[in-house]
Amino acid sequence: MADPRIDRERMAASARKLRENTRPGEDRGCRIVITGKGGVGKTTITALLAHMFARNGFTTLAVDEDPQMNLPYALGIPRNESDRIIPLTKNLDYIEEKTGARPGAGWGLMLTLNPDVSDVVERFGAKTPGGVNLLVMGTVEQAATGCLCPENTLLEAVIRYINLREDEVILMDTPAGVEHFGRTIARGFDQALVITDPTFSAVQVAGHAASLAKELGIRWVWLVINRVRSENDIRKVRELLGTAMDLFSGEFFLPYDENVIACEPDVRPVLSGASPFIENLMTLQASLEDPGIAPGDNSSV
Repeated sequence: MADPRIDRERMAASARKLRENTRPGEDRGCRIVITGKGGVGKTTITALLAHMFARNGFTTLAVDEDPQMNLPYALGIPRNESDRIIPLTKNLDYIEEKTGARPGAGWGLMLTLNPDVSDVVERFGAKTPGGVNLLVMGTVEQAATGCLCPENTLLEAVIRYINLREDEVILMDTPAGVEHFGRTIARGFDQALVITDPTFSAVQVAGHAASLAKELGIRWVWLVINRVRSENDIRKVRELLGTAMDLFSGEFFLPYDENVIACEPDVRPVLSGASPFIENLMTLQASLEDPGIAPGDNSSV
């Protein structure tokens, strides 16, 4: 049996080598981190936005940083095929070859979404129905092995040094809470979607996440209120956030839709229907594609 301590040391060494041997290029695409309390719909929204970007001609990489690893299902990968996905934490040999962390290996390589990502995705993850590329971080398999610091340091290093072109996008689904901001896993992302629903605990997490996103230098921080049933839900969220509303670059409202729940775990069928939920999500996607324009008014619920 592999020693988890040795594997974690290898992960940390690979991350250091990647940082030392590569330089981030000038990004012309967009990096979007999706954050919020558990259960507010982060994975569903990540999957739907990824497919929308792909349909609009973007080379799209969806990153599953949540240890529960539900994003593959939401993107449409059948359950009987999910076991074929090899998480990043299981690809240490390949990572060492790429980064030069292995003794005698060559100089680290600059990763690009196209064409180099075809190799990265083939080895790390999978291509989903609809053409979205998927990178899966991995999960904790043993108790009492400590925090996820080496694993997330490695993921942060890989994502940080992917050089995006104009028609490329990364969307990263994160674990519940705000720990990924404390580990700087979201550093280098230019947009943050802070997802909440109209519950007190979710709004509290949203306000904290927005504050940390700003501290990391994320330029565009969007508030997304999910499962809105009435205008009262919107007012409630705004009142609970109070002055924290000033942290957001804009706000979007996604009406409650029974079809989203009915389609889980594969949420692709929702895209084929016309609904206020999808219409508002399309407005959100358009604003993410061009964040310099004022977000559309989708407050009608």
